[in-house]
Amino acid sequence: MAAAELTAADLLAQHRPTLDQALEAIRTRAYWSPHPEHPKAYGENGSLDAAAGKAAFDAVLNTRLDLGQPGTDDWVGGEVSPYGIELGVTYPHADTDVLLPAMRAGQRSWRDAGAEVRAVVCVEILKRIGDRTHEFAHAVMHTSGQAFMMAFQAGGPHAQDRGLEAVAYAYAEQVRTPGTAGWAKPQGKRDPLRMTKTFTPVPRGTALLIGCNTFPTWNGYPGLFASLATGNAVLVKPHPRAVLPLALTVQVAREVLAAAGFDPNLVALAAERPGEGIAKTLATHPDIKIIDYTGSTSFGDWLEANARQAQVYTEKAGVNTVLVESTANYKGMLANLAFSLSLYSGQMCTTPQNLLIPRDGIRTDEGPRTYDEVVADLARAVDGLLGDDARANALLGAIVNPDVKARLEAAAGLGEVALASREVTNPEFPGAVVRTPVIVKLDGAKPDDEAAYMSECFGPVSFAVAVDSAADALALLRRTVREKGAMTVGAYTTDAEVEREVEEVCLEEAAQLSLNLTGGVYVNQTAAFSDFHGSGGNPAANAALCDGAFVANRFRVVEVRRDA
Repeated sequence: MAAAELTAADLLAQHRPTLDQALEAIRTRAYWSPHPEHPKAYGENGSLDAAAGKAAFDAVLNTRLDLGQPGTDDWVGGEVSPYGIELGVTYPHADTDVLLPAMRAGQRSWRDAGAEVRAVVCVEILKRIGDRTHEFAHAVMHTSGQAFMMAFQAGGPHAQDRGLEAVAYAYAEQVRTPGTAGWAKPQGKRDPLRMTKTFTPVPRGTALLIGCNTFPTWNGYPGLFASLATGNAVLVKPHPRAVLPLALTVQVAREVLAAAGFDPNLVALAAERPGEGIAKTLATHPDIKIIDYTGSTSFGDWLEANARQAQVYTEKAGVNTVLVESTANYKGMLANLAFSLSLYSGQMCTTPQNLLIPRDGIRTDEGPRTYDEVVADLARAVDGLLGDDARANALLGAIVNPDVKARLEAAAGLGEVALASREVTNPEFPGAVVRTPVIVKLDGAKPDDEAAYMSECFGPVSFAVAVDSAADALALLRRTVREKGAMTVGAYTTDAEVEREVEEVCLEEAAQLSLNLTGGVYVNQTAAFSDFHGSGGNPAANAALCDGAFVANRFRVVEVRRDA
């Protein structure tokens, strides 16, 4: 074990107030964040400003990122930015027969440190990551294809918020049971039975984090920090196209653990050779007791069925739906939907796909609008939002992989195209593949159209589905969530009964609902400490970010009883 440079007392003095604020935030669900969203907030107190962050990112390109892990048997890499840049970074390839036992070796002292010390060590890791937010933003941008500002915010402070949120939930669940208790049972005239009892949260074992391509930090940090804060070692297996952000995360975590006197091998990286596909092998390894996964439904289903030795948390795919019945702010509704469909080229698990619109039209504050008019007006709103190429690049980012581009191109053949996708040139990165969204008109009454709108089409593709009535839209919404799952549901209505019914559908089918969004909050965005991401109650995900259920089964409580 490393010699401690960061003492428990110092960490508690520095970070216990932050932990307490996080605990209060998850209790009240009010807005709070310790991580600044604006790039200009950085550059003081040890944090990197924009120039230093870019320089740090540039310095890691074309280098070997040596993490000092045991069991390294090769060096692997090959990431190419969606913006057309070869990153050239190589990472340690692990012999897991050596690495996994080394990871287990540090768990005893980490367990014995207790929930509070583990929590403040995790907060220190997040603080050091936060100080390097500008550097991490470039790493996220050039692995996910997010535009810089989105990569900065979603990959930086918002991801850090989600990690801290998980730490707070983990701490709260572990201290729910007291550490010690005295027990006395009256025996009438005889002396009472007396015992002393201790209760210790113990980790399940090594956790496996299987990272995703689109949001490596935002989707990765909740599981990583939930497992680490509950006493488990964590093996991070990044997506092959998005290694760098999580490798830098592992680097910081190992540095902090060592500085705090713990074994740095409590957190390690498992990078893979091209085409190696080590996720299945690792997921079924007997040492792996927890798995966190974000990605395709097919592999998520495989994990749930086959990784029987582990507690598996999955965020898979769903068909996100917006019901458009009526609105009191037509322009606001169109602007809000246009932004939601465009952000990051629709490459978010929360982006709306199906827009259910009555074929007889809707009521608005500007008078009635037919189905065709609503769809045409939405197409114009998207076109207006993205008409300027500079603004389009700032919102769309780049297409993350060829599969998304292929789905986008194929969507035009599924029905009548209301808004055609166009190519956008990025002058700073000529190799970037940038495309505006496509909107396709489909008929909810035609069986031939059902195959399209009842399947997830991940990327900048939306279907305007004509339905006979609000009742038919509610029935289709219910069936979609029940059969395919949904990370988000939206609805626009001025009818109290329709609002009540759509809320009832979402309550019964466990789907997170946003109603009548017309301002600066969008259906595909959630705020840590306040909003739940997913519910764990429909096929899109078996867990929510973040609630007590997400952390409580990562540890068990072991009791020791003694006669008093």
